[in-house]
Amino acid sequence: MSEILSLAANNLLSPIILSFALGVAASLARSDLSVPEAAAKALSIYLLFAIGFKGGVSVADHGIDLTLGLSLLAGIVLSFILPLVAFALLKVMSGLSRLDAAAVAAHYGSISIVTFVAASSVLESSGITAEGYMVAVAAAMEAPAILSALWLISRGGPDGENGTQRMDSDLWREILLNGSIVLLVGAFAIGWATGQDGLAEIDSFIVAPFKGVLCLFLLDMGIVAGRGLRGGSGVLRPGVLAFGMLMPLIGSMFGLTAGLLLGLSTGGVALFMVLSASASYIAVPAAMRVALPEANPSVYLTLSLGVTFPFNLTVGIPLYVAIASAMTGG
Repeated sequence: MSEILSLAANNLLSPIILSFALGVAASLARSDLSVPEAAAKALSIYLLFAIGFKGGVSVADHGIDLTLGLSLLAGIVLSFILPLVAFALLKVMSGLSRLDAAAVAAHYGSISIVTFVAASSVLESSGITAEGYMVAVAAAMEAPAILSALWLISRGGPDGENGTQRMDSDLWREILLNGSIVLLVGAFAIGWATGQDGLAEIDSFIVAPFKGVLCLFLLDMGIVAGRGLRGGSGVLRPGVLAFGMLMPLIGSMFGLTAGLLLGLSTGGVALFMVLSASASYIAVPAAMRVALPEANPSVYLTLSLGVTFPFNLTVGIPLYVAIASAMTGG
């Protein structure tokens, strides 16, 4: 317990978390502080490229083995299963319609790449290493959750049309060619192809500035989350709010089990827990607008960005790292 509290305290007092807290506080206080949309997009592109590239370099150093393939497979399976768990929990706790529950569930099977980046930064600060290919696992976990949500809708009655009718070319394009996935996988491939030589050429660009850029990005995320909390208070009924904090804990246990069975390092297990505990607020909302336009975005966006994202940043990540360390002896 003391280790968890120590990690939590260090995490809460880190520039990364304090930047997020500043954004939330400014938004709730109705300050006019804002990050221009173009700047926020540039920060996002930088972070995705940097984390993908460094992951590719790590794989180039250590090579490909069976564990990599099994980790990718485990990530895909978890991404499909977790929405089923989330959907069942929502039906018990929230009173949401089948359509809204399925849309929310999709977010909790997919991943938050920013939560992944923040967890990677915490591990690095703690001197804990992780498998570089976890970036590829993160990319693999983006899409299956969307298919899982559509399957849930296809089993419904009047609440939703047949899910297969929604699988048109626009949706497949949104799933497979989503910008964040393309950039993450592409940067991973570049880092893998160029290895340490490539990293040496751009080290001063993607290593030294990384945490500073992450602080600015999380400042913007805090502003957005604060707006969501202000405007979405009507949809955050007690059961829905409780789900937003309970589901990450349940998901993390699935990730813990997968990481331990795969024999991953302490850092790898912690990141698998983070991926399984996080909720998408970029790729899945875009896909839901195409696949389930009738679903209420104020519900799934407020939950994923306004509740689960800050919960994972402040409480979840230290908890997952501490549990992973205890279970692996790291």
